[in-house]
Amino acid sequence: MRLSRFPVRPCVAALCAVVAGGAFASSHREAPSIAGSPKLDATDFYMFRSYDPARSDYTTLIADYQPDQSPSGGPNYFAMDPSGLYEIHIDNNGDGREDITFQFRFKNTLRDIALPIGGKSTSIPLVQAGGITGPNQDTSNLRETYTVSVVRGDRRGSQGSLLTKADGTSELDKPTDNIGEKTFGTGGAYAAYAAQHIHDVNIPGCGAPAKVFVGQRKDPFAVALGPIFDLINLNPLGNTDVPGADYLAGKNITSLELEVPTACLTTGGSTIIGGWTTSSVRQGRLIASPPKSGYQTAALNGGPWAQVSRLGMPLVNEVVIGLKDKDRFNNSQPKNDGQFLSYVTNPALPALIEKLFPSAKAPTNFPRTDLVAAFLTGIEGLNKPANGTPSEMLRLETKIPPTPKDKQSNFGVAGGDLAGFPNGRRPGDDIVDIELRVAMGALCVLTGNEDKFKVGCRPSDAPAGAAPLTDGALQSPAQFPAVFPYLNTPLPGAVSAAP
Repeated sequence: MRLSRFPVRPCVAALCAVVAGGAFASSHREAPSIAGSPKLDATDFYMFRSYDPARSDYTTLIADYQPDQSPSGGPNYFAMDPSGLYEIHIDNNGDGREDITFQFRFKNTLRDIALPIGGKSTSIPLVQAGGITGPNQDTSNLRETYTVSVVRGDRRGSQGSLLTKADGTSELDKPTDNIGEKTFGTGGAYAAYAAQHIHDVNIPGCGAPAKVFVGQRKDPFAVALGPIFDLINLNPLGNTDVPGADYLAGKNITSLELEVPTACLTTGGSTIIGGWTTSSVRQGRLIASPPKSGYQTAALNGGPWAQVSRLGMPLVNEVVIGLKDKDRFNNSQPKNDGQFLSYVTNPALPALIEKLFPSAKAPTNFPRTDLVAAFLTGIEGLNKPANGTPSEMLRLETKIPPTPKDKQSNFGVAGGDLAGFPNGRRPGDDIVDIELRVAMGALCVLTGNEDKFKVGCRPSDAPAGAAPLTDGALQSPAQFPAVFPYLNTPLPGAVSAAP
């Protein structure tokens, strides 16, 4: 990408090792309550200008859910929750409130395949009764479908309109999880099957069609997850050129993905958008005893929606918000983030790092105005909206063109690639190392004594701000496809037995 096409303000030109954040890993099981509801647990949120050369006028939104999926997690695998409401929100005027919301609702239909056993018809115990090669086949015992609605304005105070296919229908099929190669076939068979579930849809109020895909994918995040939460049981000053263990390498997740014309997400007053994902359930839930025969009949749900998961910038809740307020954060909205301000201005994480590694001294500037810029306002000259309300979300300057996959830097803006993190987030951006360095004051070092980033600190405030901190699990754009849905085929639950 030719950076000269868009003049780079001083605060971006020097941003060679800094991005927004302050966390370690993908958001898996980040709060006490949501850890008990994995179907509603958001793990990652991505937002970037599509880098498929044929789709550069589009922006891709990806919300990943259901952490730690074992590929062999049968017999029920990982259907989405039909009683939940999954949402992707866009703020396109900087006020910390949703202006556009995409709402995903799921429906699981049991075919109830039965076999004749000794003169009786007996229901099978599996989600499939044979090989599967396409949507809604007779061998599929459980059909997963969903609808997507777009809501403009207040997500609870406005009426949504359904996204529709060319034939006018709105019900979309979701692929069955990757049970194994005997069910779907070897080689690229599952990839071909899943590709049949990429739907072209019309968005009411948008002049061009979009794409949508919901289905299981290989977990795109790379992180030394176990050692990090074992009091950082690794050497954060280790060799950044030697890959370490990726503790999510054997896991899958479920992705909710949209590729939307960028012009349908922005407003005339700004080209910067903010985004985040949430999930909600009904406030009232009764457990049926005994449940009716059928599929997922054990609970009865009613009442207003209650938000139980929230994710924008990665890992805010996991390692920034205090344990006592994690559930509150998951229930909150960006416009009300002032209630959590002290966790950003006076963060505990750097002090914990210094306690564990005394040579890595924590920054001394309080309040941490550098992290306020990173978390709550956007970076001046990059993705900070004019007159914006401080609020935590992922921000994207959509006028910056996408970088082709083979030219992307896994350090995003820090590597001279303005189309990457923190200007949105792509699958190949290695946010772990960058965010770890920001937490320890890298922005204070790069802003210099004259504070050219206008973040309110200087190099002397961050003794370890120039340290090449790493978790050892490296991320690379080369690991991912160059076209929608941009994430890799999920790992199979079983491979074909050798002949």
